[in-house]
Amino acid sequence: MSAPMATKPPNDYSEGSIRVLKGLEPVKQRPGMYTRTDNPLHIIQEVLDNSADEALAGHGKKIKVTLHTDGSTSIEDDGRGIPYGLHPEEKAPVIELVFTRLHAGGKFDKGKGGAYSFSGGLHGVGVSVTNALSKRLEATSYRDGMVAKLVFEAGDVTEKLHLRKAVEGDRKSGTTVRAWPDSKYFEASALPMAELTHLLRSKAVLMPGVTVTLVVEKTKEVQTWVYKGGLRDYLMQTLPADPVIPLFEGEGFADAAHDSFAEGEGAQWCLAFTEDGQPVRESYVNLIPTSAGGTHESGLRDGVFQAVKGFVDLHSLLPKGVKLLPEDVFARASYVLSAKVLDPQFQGQIKERLN
Repeated sequence: MSAPMATKPPNDYSEGSIRVLKGLEPVKQRPGMYTRTDNPLHIIQEVLDNSADEALAGHGKKIKVTLHTDGSTSIEDDGRGIPYGLHPEEKAPVIELVFTRLHAGGKFDKGKGGAYSFSGGLHGVGVSVTNALSKRLEATSYRDGMVAKLVFEAGDVTEKLHLRKAVEGDRKSGTTVRAWPDSKYFEASALPMAELTHLLRSKAVLMPGVTVTLVVEKTKEVQTWVYKGGLRDYLMQTLPADPVIPLFEGEGFADAAHDSFAEGEGAQWCLAFTEDGQPVRESYVNLIPTSAGGTHESGLRDGVFQAVKGFVDLHSLLPKGVKLLPEDVFARASYVLSAKVLDPQFQGQIKERLN
């Protein structure tokens, strides 16, 4: 048998073989690099996080999420509204850039005078990913006595910016985004209700005094959350059993004179110990759930462990030769931790872990 002849590779590698993805094409080509693809919840959360950031910055008191019968989801807030004037450099409406450019937004300048001092990260790809992976998206901004509306399909503008004067019945300020997620990008098209409910409830917990509402048109169900007591109220409601000792809660935030941290950076926490049930352990950074933990959780656990260990050693509470380990302290511990970080670095776009 003769040896097989060498064959030339079918494709040449030349200047013309290099493809440059523009606009939102990278998201459509590789959605898993930018969001969860098991269901559309995360692209809805991107819009929700913007509304939460407005409230966190002190510019909103109400957030409403509506699940419509046509499969779309709308998020409304009473924040400042997305600016709709022309960007000085790009010469395009700012509201259009926010939804069509991967790195456009008000969260890059985190210093004093920026639009947001504390927000859920610096990726700058949030709602543009929502737009890219939606069949249709409608964005409406209420601002300066005007109502500005844009419509997109598959990430592209199909109805250009339309401005009109606000009339009776319009909100004075705020933003409404209604999105129809494109099922071809997701394994399941339905939103996981338990996860969505938990997410909305946690936003209300972390923003005392802000009202968060969920409306399900199909069932006419309406749920509203507003917490005055913040973390303590939430943890007491979610504990699997009564705490065996009083709750340990505290907070610490840097002032303007601090050398190592920016003004306002810090954390608040609430910790409980129970004998029975599955412990509750939740952490957040700038209102973003960090289900995979991170350095803020490590700091809390280490601080509590060192405090307990110091007390045990001081009073000689353990027999000689017995060593106290972190798992001994945290085996029955439940906690809720909320950190504010000026420039958070997350692992991945879905921001599940603080680095």
